[in-house]
Amino acid sequence: MNRSPSLSAKREASPSPPSPNPSALRRWVLAFCVIRFDLEQGQTVEELYPPDSLPSDLQLLVAFSSFPDSMSHHHPRHRSSIHDSIFSFRFPAGGAFIYGYVFNRQRQDERLPRGGEQKSVVVLSHYPYSSVFRLLLQILGPLCFDIGRAALDLVASHVAAWPPPSPGSPMDLPIGTAALRVHLPPSPDDLAAAPFPLANPSVPHGLFHDADLFAAFRGLLLHLWTLWELMLLGEPILVIAPTPPQCSEAVAALVSLVAPLRYSVDFRPYFTIHDPDFARLNSLHEGDAFPPMVLGVTNLFFLKSLKNIPHVVSVGSPSPNSTRVLPVASISPSIGTGRNTRPGRLNLEKLSLNKFSPSSLLNAVKRRREGPLCLMTEHKEAVWSTYSATMKPDTAVLNRLIDAGMSPRIEESMSVVNNEILRRHFLELTTNFLAPFGPYLRATTPSEGSSPFVEPPPLPPFHADEFLNGLAARGPGKFLTKRMRSNWLDLYRRFLEGYNFMPWFQRKRAAVEKEQCRLWRQARINIDIHKLLSKMSEVEIVDSFNAIERHLIEEIQVIDILRSVCRVLNLKIKPGHF
Repeated sequence: MNRSPSLSAKREASPSPPSPNPSALRRWVLAFCVIRFDLEQGQTVEELYPPDSLPSDLQLLVAFSSFPDSMSHHHPRHRSSIHDSIFSFRFPAGGAFIYGYVFNRQRQDERLPRGGEQKSVVVLSHYPYSSVFRLLLQILGPLCFDIGRAALDLVASHVAAWPPPSPGSPMDLPIGTAALRVHLPPSPDDLAAAPFPLANPSVPHGLFHDADLFAAFRGLLLHLWTLWELMLLGEPILVIAPTPPQCSEAVAALVSLVAPLRYSVDFRPYFTIHDPDFARLNSLHEGDAFPPMVLGVTNLFFLKSLKNIPHVVSVGSPSPNSTRVLPVASISPSIGTGRNTRPGRLNLEKLSLNKFSPSSLLNAVKRRREGPLCLMTEHKEAVWSTYSATMKPDTAVLNRLIDAGMSPRIEESMSVVNNEILRRHFLELTTNFLAPFGPYLRATTPSEGSSPFVEPPPLPPFHADEFLNGLAARGPGKFLTKRMRSNWLDLYRRFLEGYNFMPWFQRKRAAVEKEQCRLWRQARINIDIHKLLSKMSEVEIVDSFNAIERHLIEEIQVIDILRSVCRVLNLKIKPGHF
């Protein structure tokens, strides 16, 4: 999907912009890098801004992660050409994760030494704000090649002037004479505090809402429900594609597939053999369980070195400019052209995995026998997994998808429509799957006429066996029943044992307990104390007095703590604030 912003950054003849406030810059960006690939010296960090923002070991990791692997070059070679691409990567550092967003330019020119050059402009951040940094790179990348280091100073000054991030909200971020209009994903705490959301695909309910789900998996649409289950369970998955943009987009799309569930498993949109974790993964013995990870790769060497990974997904097209056209339903061809130029519905008969033909049967048998290693000779879109899926592909959803035919001109708008259809469905699917946990995640308020000064009741205790037994008796609900096979209870059992359930449940539970405390506190503020006491016995009045005294002491202690924090931070307290 084309995400080019409707703005331009011109070469500025004005004096150098003022140095940005480092703390203001770090609210969004950890560092900017310009990295050059040298055939003799390898990757070289030419520019790093701010200068001391990365230690040398992380600089090296970023440098290796910012270029296509030597085995992933699929661009046609011309006498003189420029190929730009944008992709992302992610790696752990200091107990957190750093996200890298890359603008890579490959320039082939016979007049240059060794016939070409390759550079990358990288934005590093602690935040998964792909909707922001993709747009920013489309300005910063070309500008760096135009005016050099001055581009980093200029863009950094604009970014430092942005307001603090507002997760879950739309923002206009000014840069030059224009602005980036983005909608940030919700924070983990906001996501936990929110009620189960309505199926509104236009509002982000998780990470990477902007990922092009349809384009990334347009050749594997019938497999999306299986992939949804694998992501739900936190299963290890290897995503292999011809280019870094294709594999990183596919990994981001997979993570977004399970929204509003917060994906708690490690994922690497673009993973290379130079990553420090590769040695650990490569040392696994046959039969060892592969750690829960989603790895996006382009180097075919991973097919041999990571044989223990149980699920392999191959996506993308070797030619970056080719448009893989899905079969469309019968459409009258344009006069004189002999080809379809109008959008149409997807032809599910040609997409069906169960459609029999001698050639398709032979190809399926050959692909299963060879396994993912068949990609060593020819790239093809496929899924290799022994997992038995519970969900059935929803043909009603697939029938609503639109194909652009042979017209690249309307392909982007069709992709936007298809992404909304798919996101609405999978958002509704995940929400309905999580709905049975609702009774354990429901805040209570004081009943009418009761005292809000007693302790609120605890949330219902959760026991996996009791939950599964109750669910087996009442069923998963109408929405899921018609979409699930008979082994549906096993999916819930595996979800409870997987890596996503407990982090989601505990965070959600903590948010509900906090909300319940807020509701009871508000009820204490709003209560008519005289009316309440008039209905109480003498013993109840004494108990209420003790409870009120205890709550007042707790409130005073909180105020004292806030005042101490303000003094430490040199914050001025407005009169009447506390």
